[in-house]
Amino acid sequence: MDVFEALYTTRAMRRVKPDPIPEDIQKSILDAAIRAPSGGNSQNWRFLLIDDADLKAKLGPLYRECMETLWGTFYKDRVDAMNADPDDPENVQWRRVYNSANWLAENFETYPLLMLAFSQHDPSGGSIFPAVWNAMLAARAHGIGSSLTSAFLLKWPDVAAALEVPEDEGWNFAGCVTMGYPTGRWGVAPRTPAHEVAFRNSWDGALGFEIPEPLWPAR
Repeated sequence: MDVFEALYTTRAMRRVKPDPIPEDIQKSILDAAIRAPSGGNSQNWRFLLIDDADLKAKLGPLYRECMETLWGTFYKDRVDAMNADPDDPENVQWRRVYNSANWLAENFETYPLLMLAFSQHDPSGGSIFPAVWNAMLAARAHGIGSSLTSAFLLKWPDVAAALEVPEDEGWNFAGCVTMGYPTGRWGVAPRTPAHEVAFRNSWDGALGFEIPEPLWPAR
């Protein structure tokens, strides 16, 4: 797969099939993850793969509680606006995200593979997120959809207990990546153009160019 195809089409793919992911592909995903850079080459990471039905049955209700909290707090204004004016184009797009995130929560136990990522003594995430993204790109190369969520932080003591995470070793939870063969199609996700969120030499300095359309695939 062309590297730019992977970069442009590795978006959150939450609706997936329950079909198991073969061990050789799991190996490939993890091996790609650990090739990522880490601060000082410390490699202070830990990856926890979960495919056990009983463990997922413990985590699923916790995840749904986390999402209910998010919808009622951090995203409350967005949800209220969406419900108040459902035909507004921005709210239509937000509804897609909302429904997709709810599908993940409602079907959490059906995901064939979860990957939880941890970094030790590095709450910044600088030494773990490159590895997480490597894993997601490798999954994409194998036709596997993935989505990164950190919602478990809202119920972390309960989640940590279920996972038996040591309390005194400095491990920081970075996120949970859900994985599975997608039911939908790959594609380039719509985004606010780069020139509207990027600047040069000062906080509001003109970038000097515009990118009105995705540069991949080449037109």
